[in-house]
Amino acid sequence: MRRRDVLKAASAAVLGLACFPRGWAAAAGAKERKKVLYFTASAGFEHSVVRRQKEQLSHSEKVLTEMGRWAGFDVECTKDGRVFDASLDPYDVIAFYTSGNLTKPSKGNPQPMTAAGKQKLLDAVAGGKGFVAFHSATDSFHSAGPRGETQTAVDPFVAMIGGEFIKHDAPQEASLLIVSHFPGVGNLGMAEGLSFFDEWYALKNFAKDLHVILVQETDKMKGPSYQRPSFPMTWARRHGQGRVFYTSLGHFEDVWTNPFFQAIVHGGLAWAMGNVEAKTEPNIDKVTPHANQLTRM
Repeated sequence: MRRRDVLKAASAAVLGLACFPRGWAAAAGAKERKKVLYFTASAGFEHSVVRRQKEQLSHSEKVLTEMGRWAGFDVECTKDGRVFDASLDPYDVIAFYTSGNLTKPSKGNPQPMTAAGKQKLLDAVAGGKGFVAFHSATDSFHSAGPRGETQTAVDPFVAMIGGEFIKHDAPQEASLLIVSHFPGVGNLGMAEGLSFFDEWYALKNFAKDLHVILVQETDKMKGPSYQRPSFPMTWARRHGQGRVFYTSLGHFEDVWTNPFFQAIVHGGLAWAMGNVEAKTEPNIDKVTPHANQLTRM
């Protein structure tokens, strides 16, 4: 197989973003702007991109809010898990950058979700809400059983998001294979792959109905976590009537300001809101047939 074309230059990214009309994520003819609830509680490790200083919005909260201004939607940011006990009707999409068991209080999670709030979230997504998740959201609500093994019975949150974090090794530059011209990704021109420097999650317990968008190519990656066949790292799936989008990107601040990342996120949000349509038929068995194999044979 010939080597993938890897896009890196910021100038190329700007050209890719030029394909997006201003406000492209806003629904055509809508009287009201769509609204995103961005939840960033950390019951586990708190990433720097969601850490607030002196009650100011975190880096990712600022970036997502600005992306909304550009694209035509509003963002409400919170770390208060009690929001899920109230009505979720005002929100079109719920976005997560979280970690740990969010129903347990901790320094980074002083107002945890209730068990009822967690169920209300899952019911809201199944009932038609959009759900968009970043990076460590797959490190929330782990399934019972050994971390380094796959499970047949998974936590309901894992079942909804479509995959589960195992561990990671040292940050490094890695190649991502584009396997779907999903909104956002499909606007990046004729590239076959992307390259980022980030902290890469090894994942497991993939839903069987994933529509994989970006594949984590492991062949040249360093570290024991990646000595396995390539696996999904950005995907979409339907959960009941809802639309779920996840990307494992987003550990570092400069990833959040990268035009490629922002294009990917804009596409995921627009689809989750129902403002654009996309083919989301399951393709995990075709593009990553050994995704749940955690070691190379």
